[in-house]
Amino acid sequence: MNEIRLARGTRFEDTALHEYLQTYGCADLAQLHLRAVEDPQRFWAEAEDAVGLRWTRRYRTVCDLSAGPMWPRWFVGGEIDLFDNLVGHIAREDPQRPAVTWEGEDGTVRQLDYRQLDAEARRLAAALSALGIRSGDRIALYLPMVVEAAVVFLAAARLGAMVLPLFSGYGADAVAARLRDSEAAVMVCADGYLRRGRSIAMLSEARAAAALAPALTDLVVVPRLGTPWSSNPHGHWREWDYRSLVAAQEPGTEGAPHPAETPLMIVYTSGTTGRPKGVVHTHTGFPLKAALDMLMAFDLKPRDRILWVTDMGWMMGPWLVYGGLLRGATLVFSEGNPDHPAPDRIWQLVARHRLTHLGLSPTLARLLMAAGEAGLPRAAQLDSLRVFGSTGEPWNDAPWRWLFDRVGDGERPIINYSGGTEIGGGILTCFAGLPQKPCGFAGPIPGMQVDVLDTEGASLIGPGSPNEVGELVLRAPWPGMAHGFWRDPERYLDTYWSRWAGTWVHGDWARVDSDGHWFIDGRSDDTLKIAGKRVGPAEYESALVDHSWVAEAVAIGVPDAVKGEVAHCFVTLRPAARDDEDWQTRERTLIAHVAARLGKPLAPARVVPVAALPRTRNGKILRRLVRAVWLDQAPGDLGSLDNPGALDALRDSRERLLVQG
Repeated sequence: MNEIRLARGTRFEDTALHEYLQTYGCADLAQLHLRAVEDPQRFWAEAEDAVGLRWTRRYRTVCDLSAGPMWPRWFVGGEIDLFDNLVGHIAREDPQRPAVTWEGEDGTVRQLDYRQLDAEARRLAAALSALGIRSGDRIALYLPMVVEAAVVFLAAARLGAMVLPLFSGYGADAVAARLRDSEAAVMVCADGYLRRGRSIAMLSEARAAAALAPALTDLVVVPRLGTPWSSNPHGHWREWDYRSLVAAQEPGTEGAPHPAETPLMIVYTSGTTGRPKGVVHTHTGFPLKAALDMLMAFDLKPRDRILWVTDMGWMMGPWLVYGGLLRGATLVFSEGNPDHPAPDRIWQLVARHRLTHLGLSPTLARLLMAAGEAGLPRAAQLDSLRVFGSTGEPWNDAPWRWLFDRVGDGERPIINYSGGTEIGGGILTCFAGLPQKPCGFAGPIPGMQVDVLDTEGASLIGPGSPNEVGELVLRAPWPGMAHGFWRDPERYLDTYWSRWAGTWVHGDWARVDSDGHWFIDGRSDDTLKIAGKRVGPAEYESALVDHSWVAEAVAIGVPDAVKGEVAHCFVTLRPAARDDEDWQTRERTLIAHVAARLGKPLAPARVVPVAALPRTRNGKILRRLVRAVWLDQAPGDLGSLDNPGALDALRDSRERLLVQG
């Protein structure tokens, strides 16, 4: 059983969550959870008050469930000026407070305070309006982590238009598919960006995508690289230089109120089959959920400085913008990879920008750990840092302890955070100032009514079933939840609401231990069933990366004529293990190592060395692609894949083993 840890540098009594409990009359976190269950109308009214939402027209009802929990109506009758909530009021009250800071891979730094961000976003809104954008229209955002990305989100909020954030690493086909599905009228793109010392062109991909999207009328180009270009005369769209377009406008001074449930953005998530799902979020729901999670879990306070290693095309990019600005914080964006040009670049960013909060993936922690002393911060580089954040994939024990003990010196909590695009934030989390367990979660975020169910729908939470793995579900709606899928309500209902009546089935395997701490064991469609026992792939992966030879690992289930299913594991090796020793000998050693951890019946059938594992730009390993290649199945959407060569390496390994028999 993992020991309970408490970061020494944070007192719970000093956190924003403790202040919340005192303000709204709750003795402790358990009482707050109980209030959310017994009186959700009161809970969410207090939550929006705590976040500080300013209403241009007060709502009549917090939540209307007359259409069922699948289709709740939040803050009925309310009207909100989201733009003013995010930047306008701070621009008036504290105009020089830093709002967004950006550092390029070449060391270039740009910063806007709240007054400057407010003015630029108003100018862009006026420019987009002049191009014909109206409430409900779609604006595609095809940008790296640059200041202009935040400006686009804000300008769209002023107009009541919907932002379509796209991963900056998408190729033309992936961008075009999303443009066509959404019928976006405008796309804001960059000419390119820097990554590992190379210039990555984006304008050519944007133009190729535009040619396949008949509804697109305008392409607005942000000159990040300053590459000379001229408007393309051959397309059906017009092209504009962002800076010239914005400079030509006068910033509007009028307010921009919209009904509370006005659609805010469409965030596409990749699927294993079919077209990507367009998750719709609203003006009030998504920003409220993001900011509340930042307050309760991360202890993000006004004037704190937060950087999250992500991309604007993933949920954490918009989450950072809407939640961070609603909290009155400073957002810090960085270009390129956090380990280039040196493994400790991420710690240099912390020091230069006096970060209080840093979000990173377990994969990045593993990569930095593998770099040895070069991946560790130098003395005093983390003096300003209070909190680590982490999301996107399960932790393994060794890198978690490396980050907590070696990097954070036991002073800074790791806020493990699990939810998703459709959630608008998190389901499970840790809390600054409260105990946590390595790789685990302290529990649900208040307002999220969470359970773990067995195959018959019975709860596995309680003294009789500690650590039993089941489906993670939600038993009540929340404001940040998906407002359905874009023009596809049946797919939304089938994906989340079709298994048990009135219950959101999230698709994760979860368990709760005897101390009440929660663990995610991977996606439920990733889970293996071996020797009659359901096993999460993370158990295999954690066992393997604890071995001195293994840098990273992925486990999948493979059909077996005798056992039904066996585990095949794929590993990348540390430099010391990349020698000429017979692999069969190493494989037997690693299989025995896993068997000693999990038990002989659960020993993997194969451990296969690979040069690289398929991953996204922000480091998340794409297990579904490993399975698809290894089982010779259709891989589905490849838009988020950052290193396609990894799939070729997997195919080569597969062919080699087939030949060897």
